[in-house]
Amino acid sequence: MDRRTFTQAMAAAAMGAAAAKVSVAEGGLPTPTSALPFPLSVMLWTVFNGLPFEERLAKVAEAGYTNVELVGEYAKWTAADFANANAARKRLGIHFDATAGLHHGVADPSARDAFLGELREALTPMETLSCPAMIVLSGNVVPGLPHEEQHASSIESLKRAAALVEGKQIEGQPVRLLLECIHLEENPKYFLTSANEAIEIVRAVNHPQVQFLYDIYHEQMSYGDLIAKLDNHIDVIGLIHIADVPGRHEPGTGEINYGNIYRKLGELKYRHMVAMEFRPLGDGVAALRAAWEMVARNAVA
Repeated sequence: MDRRTFTQAMAAAAMGAAAAKVSVAEGGLPTPTSALPFPLSVMLWTVFNGLPFEERLAKVAEAGYTNVELVGEYAKWTAADFANANAARKRLGIHFDATAGLHHGVADPSARDAFLGELREALTPMETLSCPAMIVLSGNVVPGLPHEEQHASSIESLKRAAALVEGKQIEGQPVRLLLECIHLEENPKYFLTSANEAIEIVRAVNHPQVQFLYDIYHEQMSYGDLIAKLDNHIDVIGLIHIADVPGRHEPGTGEINYGNIYRKLGELKYRHMVAMEFRPLGDGVAALRAAWEMVARNAVA
């Protein structure tokens, strides 16, 4: 399957997920009701912490979302825990669209075998949870190793990872690997801080199951120029994460003009997932509903 065919297939699946509408919830706050041109998700680590896992999913559903992203919460789960999580998500109409949590990155050549082994093992819980995408990190700078060698290692590691998931599907969707940057303020040792470099790596890998995770928050903290990257590289962007600067709070609380970003995504006919990864300043359910409505007001199919 080439990149064009792959993108068309993923777009069709995403449009189905985006078309759902949500009814009015109890408690006086209306849930989102607008059909969107691309589907929305919630990165679970940022919200409803302290509640049991199933209750956190219920809160996401109350906010009107049907997709959730994980960061390896299932690492120490028993078979019963997996069964309970699957029962809860099915009851609530929630899908797990992506996960993270690999301990090894792609930029250290000495850790490549460990990274690939970890990815191979991660496919089992991904299949159990019907979760078709894995977020991949570069890992930290390796002292004494030239930048160019870590860049090359990232390409080679992802090429081998692509061969590992070649043709694999979960719930009818191709398994995807999504490469993410992190800004230096959050991790001063991290190797891959530039969206442009990450995109260069993804293009060098040249595999439809390897894409770029465009975290708007991280890129604003590092380099800015957010919309130009959408214009120039929308074809390799497979997931977008949302939070405002400063503070990683909800859109509209900081300096990023998310209205313009959502309009641009609509113009570019982006159809992959957009995930809310912000820490709400107030009530999480209300903040997530407001974030949905901001997308609905600005994105045009």
